[in-house]
Amino acid sequence: MKKPFSWIRFLALSALLFIVMLTAVSVGSAELSVADSFLILLQKIPFVGEPFVLPEHGAVYEKIVWEVRMPRVLLSALTGGALAVVGAVYQGIFLNSLADPHILGVSSGAALGATAAMLTGASVSFFGLGAIGLFAFAGALLTVFAVYCVAKPGRGISAVHLLLAGTAISTLLSSMISLLMTFHHEQIVRVYLWTMGSFSSASWEKAAFLGVFVLFGTAVFWSGAGRLNIMLLGEEEAKCLGVDTGRLQRVFILVSSVLVAAAVSVSGIIGFVGLIVPHCVRIICGPDNRKVIPYSLLAGAAFLVACDTAARTMASPTEIPVGVVTSLFGAPYFIALLLKKRGKRS
Repeated sequence: MKKPFSWIRFLALSALLFIVMLTAVSVGSAELSVADSFLILLQKIPFVGEPFVLPEHGAVYEKIVWEVRMPRVLLSALTGGALAVVGAVYQGIFLNSLADPHILGVSSGAALGATAAMLTGASVSFFGLGAIGLFAFAGALLTVFAVYCVAKPGRGISAVHLLLAGTAISTLLSSMISLLMTFHHEQIVRVYLWTMGSFSSASWEKAAFLGVFVLFGTAVFWSGAGRLNIMLLGEEEAKCLGVDTGRLQRVFILVSSVLVAAAVSVSGIIGFVGLIVPHCVRIICGPDNRKVIPYSLLAGAAFLVACDTAARTMASPTEIPVGVVTSLFGAPYFIALLLKKRGKRS
């Protein structure tokens, strides 16, 4: 019997994530060596970094690494992990390898909320989130609630109804955004840049805010991974084996929606991470969600940190929206996946 979890792969992915993050904090307009960045980070560990001496210009480098780059790298890692984990869960719930975190209209709801904040000039803030982030978070949650209400006419709910309701409401919200932009031309560029995703306003507060959701969400998904595996057999078979499929779907969709809403509120809309990362993990590690969920968390984090590093350095001093970079990787992969599936059907 195969082991349900491979610590070797987990440690390898953890090492990969560490290397990518360390490289990311070393790259930028002020070039630092990886060794110098590592020393600066060691200095921040209580009782560990005291014997180490900072490099020349240590105070300046410390500010660059710890106050500017590290919050951004950590926030991009948490966002990538969140999107990848939710993508893995949705692909398991909907039994569709093409499902992604934005499938229920979360991105459109968040975009409408962010647009409303920009147009009204709201100035509230909470836990590091400004008005745009808070409005985006609220818009995403309200959208999922609306999708759930539309898809549940009676006592039951089906994946097909959820997907159809998500598509319909997402289209409606996108139309509302377009209508608002028609009367506010001066905000078009600002809204567009937000919808392409960015970590330029990253902070330790935002990383802590998202980190709470990522830890809670991952723990919920990990605890239910075995039951999610049983659902791969089909809903009727899972019920015969004692799995309350309706309750499992509701809990996972609710937690997934909140997690995606939190991620979108701090980063904007970033596509393809939740689609290609868990799909690649399944190809390498198999369909067992006890492996797919933690591996997707680490792989998604490493992938988005690498993409964000490329986004802020490829055209320096100009910054490319990180959603553009993920799309450059994701769109060709998505096309290849569709062609492969079409070839199998043929």
